[in-house]
Amino acid sequence: MKKYAYEARDSADNKIVRSTVQAESESSAAKLLTAQGFIPLKIELDDEKSGFFRRLSGRITTKDKIVFTRQLATLIGAGLPLAQSMRTVLDQTTNKRMQEVVQDVIVDIESGKTLSDAFSKHPEVFDKVFIALVTAGEASGTLDDALRRVAAQQEKDAAMMSKIRGALTYPIIVLVVILLVVAFMLITVVPQVENLYKDLHKELPLITQIMVNVANFFMSFWWLVLIVLCVGGYFFMQYLKTDSGIRNKDLFKLNVPMFSGMFRKLYMARFSRTGQTLLSTGVAMLDMLHISSEAVNNTIIGETIERAADRVKGGKALSTSLKDEEYILEMVPQMINIGEQSGKIDDMMGKCAQIYEDELDEEIKAISTAIEPVLMVVLAIVAGGMVGAILFPIYSLVNGINL
Repeated sequence: MKKYAYEARDSADNKIVRSTVQAESESSAAKLLTAQGFIPLKIELDDEKSGFFRRLSGRITTKDKIVFTRQLATLIGAGLPLAQSMRTVLDQTTNKRMQEVVQDVIVDIESGKTLSDAFSKHPEVFDKVFIALVTAGEASGTLDDALRRVAAQQEKDAAMMSKIRGALTYPIIVLVVILLVVAFMLITVVPQVENLYKDLHKELPLITQIMVNVANFFMSFWWLVLIVLCVGGYFFMQYLKTDSGIRNKDLFKLNVPMFSGMFRKLYMARFSRTGQTLLSTGVAMLDMLHISSEAVNNTIIGETIERAADRVKGGKALSTSLKDEEYILEMVPQMINIGEQSGKIDDMMGKCAQIYEDELDEEIKAISTAIEPVLMVVLAIVAGGMVGAILFPIYSLVNGINL
């Protein structure tokens, strides 16, 4: 099967539609479009390179997904047919890439596929949690409720990630400032101190000599440093895409000093919120665990949840299955145990998620407050050390001249 990009006129409303279709040949693609009620205007083999640049220029953001989901839920809840609801959402969508996805979904729906099947063709846009909720909504006849739940899930997840990024932004900016200060001193001030000592035929102090050697190396081999950084950065990014790299990155997040507690609460909140959303929509317990293991976006936590799923499959309670796992915080199995006894596991998981989201919010504020003086001290030590290494030899020269 090949992928063809097409431009066609919809015979129903006379609108121009641009999207892609899978077919054996160009003629097969034309027949498929005609059968779906389109008049093909242009069909060509999809260029993957142009598609790459198109994806870069039209990236679908979380906000785009949330707006799309809420609009679709509102229209379906108002009683509009699914295809008509999708076309109305398409008219209100401004993101070009999202428009292509929606058009492709409309084509699949009108050809007889279910909404969940149509969404599943675009895993880069609609993840497994999204598909599972839509599938459950279709089966129970509560598609609008399912879509509202997934939109709420996306909003809460996006809000948590935004807070974490905000907490990490400040230290990154300060570290960049420190590096710029060091680079400025090495390139502009240190060489002048060296020249001063040469003119007076004096020997530099050890710490200043080290700084001079470092400055000379960077000024003479800056191109080599740049190449090493670029090549090293490239291979490091490639390593992070491997199974080993992903696992080590996820393990680092769970154990990194100062931030490990924040990340652990994030994953517990994400697991609990996803579990609550799936269970309340009618997804089976084992399916919920398998989907949640991927939704937490951490392989270590995911493996933990999968081990718990195996125990649940063997007849154990979920709370017991999670109880002794290293990276599962104590409150999670405790709240689930209460839910098991009351028959309201989804409600308890929702309350657990809310508690961790609130704690995460407070911890982010605490870290942001605590990290500022620490970074200021680091900046003062680095800048003070640089200034001391420069002023000390000058002070020694002045004393030597006075003597």
